[in-house]
Amino acid sequence: MHILLVEDDPDTAEFICAGLAQHNAQVQHCDNAERAMLSASAHAFDVIIFDRLLPNMDGLDAVRILRASKVTTPIIMLTALSDTADRVAGLEAGADDYLVKPFAFAELYARLKALARRQPLRADTLELVIGELRLNRTSRKVLRAGQEIELMPKEYQILEYMMQNPEQLITKTMLLEQVWGFSFDPKTSLVQTHVSRLRNKLDKPFTFDMIKTIRGSGYLLTGATDG
Repeated sequence: MHILLVEDDPDTAEFICAGLAQHNAQVQHCDNAERAMLSASAHAFDVIIFDRLLPNMDGLDAVRILRASKVTTPIIMLTALSDTADRVAGLEAGADDYLVKPFAFAELYARLKALARRQPLRADTLELVIGELRLNRTSRKVLRAGQEIELMPKEYQILEYMMQNPEQLITKTMLLEQVWGFSFDPKTSLVQTHVSRLRNKLDKPFTFDMIKTIRGSGYLLTGATDG
């Protein structure tokens, strides 16, 4: 991945750069919004990591300018502001994701990979296909090995998000934000309960499990058999 990191705090920037280096990612670091906007407009990046609170310019204003300039690179905003209103403001400004400090690097990296893989919705992506699993986003019909699977709305949303990010770690926090719109962890078994119900319908009647648990981290959807 080729990442543009916009972060004025040296310790945070070093933490992120060190983590990305372990994954062989290329990182260009800018410590102010003006320089970052020039780089984002002039070069192709897979994802932009944008700090919200920057000297001389609010990160929200910088993101608005980039979007107005037709820069479509996925953007994840980092901030110490945890209120729901702040998260909504970031998304409305044009950010694709929003992560509150402090955070674990594994959480950031999972989100970066998901954003880097995201493609604009086209006619030929109205149907998602992973192995023997098919999801039609128009009819909301789900088939596995030709057999229709009846899902409740939240189960469908979880599966759709997983199918948009196959073979990628999906954390509990990511599901809470993408499916329920929560910017905080309600400290309940909400995600586990719905994923368990989804698995009972999607995996239990078949010969191998497509939803894998990554212990202590989250879930992964795969089309590959265990054998």
